[in-house]
Amino acid sequence: MRLVVVGSIGLDTVQTPSARREEVLGGSVSYACAAASFFAKVGMVGVVGDDFPEAHRALYRRFGIDLRGLQSAPGRTFRWSGVYEEDMNRRRTLATELNVFESFEPALPPAYRKCPFLLLGNISPELQLHVLGQLEAPEFVAADTMDLWIRTARAQLDAVISRVNLLMVNECEMRELAGESNVIRAARAVLRAGPQYVVVKKGEHGALLVSAAGVAVIPAFPVADVQDPTGAGDAFAGGVMGALARGGTPTLDAIRGAIACGTVVASFAVESFGLDRLAEIGSAEIEERLAQFRSMVMV
Repeated sequence: MRLVVVGSIGLDTVQTPSARREEVLGGSVSYACAAASFFAKVGMVGVVGDDFPEAHRALYRRFGIDLRGLQSAPGRTFRWSGVYEEDMNRRRTLATELNVFESFEPALPPAYRKCPFLLLGNISPELQLHVLGQLEAPEFVAADTMDLWIRTARAQLDAVISRVNLLMVNECEMRELAGESNVIRAARAVLRAGPQYVVVKKGEHGALLVSAAGVAVIPAFPVADVQDPTGAGDAFAGGVMGALARGGTPTLDAIRGAIACGTVVASFAVESFGLDRLAEIGSAEIEERLAQFRSMVMV
């Protein structure tokens, strides 16, 4: 086991300009673990209800994901529904049902506690701290968060940020987190709070990697047919951490390379609803698109 991912598992009802799908397998853990599985052995920590389809567990196994950390509780699985506009950078949430996720307490199996790499998905900072307390000596920890926790759980979030190596947030969250309108100044302010690296996710415009060494700009892979952008950021994060876990020592160059891997995996994820497209591809397709991506990047 090289990587553990902790976060949400859900059944999503999604409407985009091209189609509508009901109860699609989703959640941060689903996307991140599927993306990471192309690079390293990954274990998931999440919770589902007793209504969770067995076919989804079978899909996790097809990706080679270790399921010892997957909890099952009486009740309904977390559900989310939303609508994307023509500009799919904009979406509207219609409903959120926490269900069994509301009382989720992440518990790491013994086999997970010595794992060198950890990705903390977008769960409450209190739960993220709970997970950090269960690891023995992680080599590299990355975390995601959202504007809700910035506003409502700032003290706990600051404690998480002080203990991670890499923080991944989008542009709006970075500005709110640092109280800075300029995203570069904001990222540098967050660096002073503890992380060695900050990744600012910019959606279809790629990502920024900010560290003490400076700023690196990584574009997104251009996708001609975007079907569903749900989970793209989680697939990106999972791909980054999977590639890092495969590569060993997380140097700055390794992180830049891992971000390219995450970008490519996320480009596949948006070509279908849920995990459908990721389930169709293998390492050969990822390497081919990664080579295309590198040939596209010019200076």
